[in-house]
Amino acid sequence: MHYQLPNMFQNLTVFLKESRSELKKVTWPTREETIRYTTAVIVISLAIAGLLGGADFIFKGLLTRFVI
Repeated sequence: MHYQLPNMFQNLTVFLKESRSELKKVTWPTREETIRYTTAVIVISLAIAGLLGGADFIFKGLLTRFVI
């Protein structure tokens, strides 16, 4: 059995160095942008939940009235 532990550590070191280099290239959003995007996601999620809940309520009423 061939034991390649040093090569594994070299690969890990290269990976971590390259990852750090790539993360330096990332354009991170500002605090205001993050708050704005988070608010938009919450509002859209609530709107879709409301639409699906409303549709469920209507279909439940229709099924109860005409089928069951």
